[in-house]
Amino acid sequence: MGRIIFETMKMFLHVFLFTLIGFIPEVQSQTNHSTFRVIGYYSGSPTAIDSFKIEQLTHLIFCFGHLKGNKFEIGSAADSATIQRMMTLKQQRNPLLIVMLSLGGWSGCGTCSEVFNTEVGRKEFALSVKELSDYFKTDGIDIDWEYPAIKGFPGHTYRKEDRDNLTGLLKEIREVNGASFQLSFAAGGFTTYIDSSVDWKKVVKYTNFINIMSYDLVHGYSKFSGHHTPLFATPHQKEATDNAVQMMLKAGVPAAQLIIGAAFYGRYFQVDSGYPVDLYQPAHFEHGFSWKHHQDSLSKGNGFEVHWDKVAQAPYAINKQRRLLATYDDQRSISLKTKYAIQKHLGGIMFWQLCDDSFRDGLLNVMDKSK
Repeated sequence: MGRIIFETMKMFLHVFLFTLIGFIPEVQSQTNHSTFRVIGYYSGSPTAIDSFKIEQLTHLIFCFGHLKGNKFEIGSAADSATIQRMMTLKQQRNPLLIVMLSLGGWSGCGTCSEVFNTEVGRKEFALSVKELSDYFKTDGIDIDWEYPAIKGFPGHTYRKEDRDNLTGLLKEIREVNGASFQLSFAAGGFTTYIDSSVDWKKVVKYTNFINIMSYDLVHGYSKFSGHHTPLFATPHQKEATDNAVQMMLKAGVPAAQLIIGAAFYGRYFQVDSGYPVDLYQPAHFEHGFSWKHHQDSLSKGNGFEVHWDKVAQAPYAINKQRRLLATYDDQRSISLKTKYAIQKHLGGIMFWQLCDDSFRDGLLNVMDKSK
């Protein structure tokens, strides 16, 4: 009788272990999936955000707060209402959503170099971040300083000390706001920024993740047309998402902290007369367009021919009559970027910005399906 019980228990143990082992890959897969971030910036009205599928996001970042003296400030009642609406939607539709505030933007960090150049300035800022985060009950902050130590928005001050001051700022924010506070910064995706603006080995100690702005790689100051948000470099264009990732990995940033960027908008370049209307031609920036309008903006009826660059893994469109080249992300390139981030074991993908997406079957939906 005892032997029968023993053999029965032994068989049960084998079945249990086999079942457990069989479940391990699935549990691991779910863990990896759950830690992959999908981060959306939002700069819009308090009501428009209701129309987007925030259930497909892990992080939602409000844009933007600014400096008032040394302190972080949300500047209007409408901005406060937007943040409060984000928090309501978190409670009602996506309890796991991480809602973050952000500082700056392209034209919004005019005094950053001055304020963050002193211990007093960094300390007062960090304390004001805590005060506002506690008030709104948000989860963290993203620092969008464009750019430390190199030229950014025209007329904004920059100094070589900015590189170390950025580290000091992140350290101060972390110490004041605690270990559970989500802290990130928006990083330029181009070589000069990566080489000069950040002490990469030091900042990773204080940040949860780093948002690579792997878009605007050809921009308003560019003198040639090209891809503004390509996945890979080409013989004619070094700056690309993969180039930024490889440089940051080499500089000591863990892959899991790197978030690559996608553009929910495009850029038109006017190609100079006498040159073929194509990539890598003398040109100047004309204006931008939202993805939600792409069917009109890039339509055959408006004179555009859509092309795919298999090296850059990016779309572009040409209007020969108007001498325009359009550069942007589309469903195919967004899917490839998402899969690239997963295959490279990166921390996720982010985009600028939610208001440029379609309400239905947009690029965020492509990201969600591509996971």
